Amino acid sequence: MFDGYPIKPGATPYRRAVLLGLAMTVCLASAGSAQAQTEILNVSYDPTRELYREVNAAFAEEWKAKTGETITVRAAHGGSGAQARTVIDGIPADVVTLGIPSDIDAIAKISKKIPADWRTKLPNEGLPYTSTVVFLVRKGNPKGVKDWDDLAKPDVKVITPNPKTSAGGRWNFLAAWGYAYERDGRDKEKANAFLGSLYKNVPVLDTGARGSTVTFAQRGLGDVLPTWENEAFLVLEEFGKDKFDIVVPPTSIYAEPPVALVDANVDKKGTRKQAEAYLQFLYGDKAQAIFAKHHYRPIKREAAKPEDLAQLPEIKLFKIEDLQGSWDEIQKANFDNGGLFDQLSKAGR
Repeated sequence: MFDGYPIKPGATPYRRAVLLGLAMTVCLASAGSAQAQTEILNVSYDPTRELYREVNAAFAEEWKAKTGETITVRAAHGGSGAQARTVIDGIPADVVTLGIPSDIDAIAKISKKIPADWRTKLPNEGLPYTSTVVFLVRKGNPKGVKDWDDLAKPDVKVITPNPKTSAGGRWNFLAAWGYAYERDGRDKEKANAFLGSLYKNVPVLDTGARGSTVTFAQRGLGDVLPTWENEAFLVLEEFGKDKFDIVVPPTSIYAEPPVALVDANVDKKGTRKQAEAYLQFLYGDKAQAIFAKHHYRPIKREAAKPEDLAQLPEIKLFKIEDLQGSWDEIQKANFDNGGLFDQLSKAGR
């Protein structure tokens, strides 16, 4: 049982709040005594609760063995865009592990707490792992969902989070747009129209990916949930393979959940050494194996168990930057005020 879904009778109010994906649920996410000498805070996006619980415990154990210092890593989870705003507004994050590069860019631009060149500070442009978007459908796939085209059919209800607050929502939006753009000879108007048809099928927009998962898997709304790959596997593990199926589209998006040091905060708190070590740990073999175990795509595949890698299917992936340009351009065109999402919303889609 993991802490992602409120499915057990008698769940406490706190548990129910966490599992509904409230933006600022802060929980103790790693081992460490009440007398810990150091505490650092990882502000992360919605579906990583289970992942960072294990990563944080492994880091604390390794740090203790190397330095003799007991360290506690706490984690805050919520919609990635909302989480970025909390850092801008003052939550004392030592590191951010968010769902999309534009959220870290926003922290850098607005608050200056992270340098503008944060991508150069860590290997692989701040990406210790990658992911993609797959479809979760009800058992037997009654609506016959096979590819992105099916999400725009009039009789298919799609559950996806709000791209204004959720990185998962933005990846879903961009994946659908990129698919249509390539399918229709790189015609932007046709891609925009396809998105309009798809979003007409969305009955509710939750603030985060985990909230959309609860809406689909527990509340029973919708026919298909385009979602992070790891989230789809977690639903099968939680609810059973007899209730849901994963459909892997032939083409999907190369999703980039980046990490960064919050320089202004660690210097103020005196935790730079520990926070930098934590981020470096994410690139080491222990963390890389944990990523694969939790159905994320590690950048060091050789560190993962073969059986974990075997669950990650080969998919033709495209990078949205190759189709729309820089993340500044992507954010402005699609998700800033007056962008494509707002235009579709205004049109009633």
